[in-house]
Amino acid sequence: MTGETDTVEKILTESGDTWAVVGLSSNRARAAYGVAAVLQRFGKRVVPVHPKAETVHGEKGYASLGEIPFPVDVVDVFVNSHLAGAVADEAVAKGAKAVWFQLGVIDEAAYERTRAAGLDMVMDRCPAIEIPRLGRG
Repeated sequence: MTGETDTVEKILTESGDTWAVVGLSSNRARAAYGVAAVLQRFGKRVVPVHPKAETVHGEKGYASLGEIPFPVDVVDVFVNSHLAGAVADEAVAKGAKAVWFQLGVIDEAAYERTRAAGLDMVMDRCPAIEIPRLGRG
């Protein structure tokens, strides 16, 4: 899994600091809420993407990736696996550099499509777990 580990590090340190977090709402009980806070402490701008388009962690939310009026570097996906492929396709269309499927979010076909489109991608991983492993957090 060395290649995967290298990709994780690249996304966290080189892909850019604007992260769209798909599935992020103001619900503090959801994993996305806590992971977004970790990303912010790590220096990332977290943009909530959720049908409710709520402001979370001080950042304005949007109902979809397509509604975000500025470039996004990484799309972090906290939706069910059967919805994740469409989000990955939106990330490609949006011009993101990378897609991150959270723990338990698995879609091999979406992974292959996203990589074929030239984006970095990791699947079934969590940045809140990976950031401390970098030895910088």
